Amino acid sequence: MENRVTITFRFKKHIFVSFLIVFLLIIQSAQAIYLLIPMDEKQKNHLKSYGIAYWALTKGTEVKWLLNYRGGSFLVQYAPDIENECLIRGVSVEKLADGQANNMLTEIARDDVNQDAVSLQKAPKIAVYSPPNKQPWDDAVTLVLSYAEIKYDVIYDEEILNGKLSDYDWLHLHHEDFTGQFGKFYAAYQHMPWYQEDVRINKAMAEKLGFMKVSEMKSLVTRKIQEFVANGGFLFAMCAATDTYDIARSAENLDLCESIFDGDPADPEVNKKIDFNKTMAFQNFTIERDPYKYEFSNIDVSTSRKVQREEDYFYLFEFSAKWDPVPCMLCQNHTNMIKGFMGQTTAYNKDFIKPNVLVMGENKAANEARYIHGELGKGFWTFYGGHDPEDYRHFVGDPPTDLSLHPNSPGYRLILNNVLFPAAKKKKHKT
Repeated sequence: MENRVTITFRFKKHIFVSFLIVFLLIIQSAQAIYLLIPMDEKQKNHLKSYGIAYWALTKGTEVKWLLNYRGGSFLVQYAPDIENECLIRGVSVEKLADGQANNMLTEIARDDVNQDAVSLQKAPKIAVYSPPNKQPWDDAVTLVLSYAEIKYDVIYDEEILNGKLSDYDWLHLHHEDFTGQFGKFYAAYQHMPWYQEDVRINKAMAEKLGFMKVSEMKSLVTRKIQEFVANGGFLFAMCAATDTYDIARSAENLDLCESIFDGDPADPEVNKKIDFNKTMAFQNFTIERDPYKYEFSNIDVSTSRKVQREEDYFYLFEFSAKWDPVPCMLCQNHTNMIKGFMGQTTAYNKDFIKPNVLVMGENKAANEARYIHGELGKGFWTFYGGHDPEDYRHFVGDPPTDLSLHPNSPGYRLILNNVLFPAAKKKKHKT
């Protein structure tokens, strides 16, 4: 039987160990008040880092986006679950003591430093405009949202025309043809089952919603989207969804579809009647009327560009983090040189871009804009040329890109910049 001295010693030892553990936990906490998710070359997985930031926002955690600091890094208050989530998803993270974080933020805030800390406070609710028969090769945005583990809802014409857009903050347009010409795939793919299914689905939807033609339905959809942006929404589109959107807006109430698409001839004077006041990005363009030609207008340079693949790059502009935070957020990257990639709409002829549109990425020598942005009413829109940033020439039927092979893709980062952008708290400019 143990004596009283032994029992007392063991009790005191237990108390000492408990206090030591608590003390060490306090010390560890003091040394790791913040978590920095670096977005420079030291980040193992840039794409999933955006998913961590979005996930933290869904948990009610404020995220600071450090513009122009180490590639646009993220800073959050330390929490074991966030650190653990970074570990699970393979995202590089650095622990910072309170003093280190404060010194860093003080340096970033200096007037002579082109950096800033923008507060992200609420995860935007995301919708992807996508058809029910979407193929796995169809859309880079849904690929990267899924890879980054960012939740989104799929909506299409019926939901938009029934007013569902008001439920969302951010809308991505799948590679849609808003002109009603079914992607102008007729010449090459008219006998393919996927093309026939696409035509069937769109015609059935138009009939269900009371339209005589698919083009009439798509035209009203573009108007509803424009109203969504004007009322404060955020719009992001890639490839053919960009120029066909503006073409459809310019040709509202005009027939630009030949009989192989809608059963009657197009208006032969359509190019004389289009209204550029209705478009968001482009003006003075000419619609391609040949239904067998795989091109919508001269906005796109896919068939006219003379850029060799090994020389196909575009460059991001550098914007002021403190005075131009919006384009600065949209251009955050670990490099300003982005390799080019083709699409049905690859890049935009700068001669047809409206003067109030901001070009954020260009191939100056080729007179091409690849990444453009603008404001409309209370909202914002961004157009990005090309189909898949990690597949130079993505053909119909090709397998989807495996993003686990491209976790640091600078081209895909531009998409995810747009996803987080609506979460930013509006700041007043310094006076």
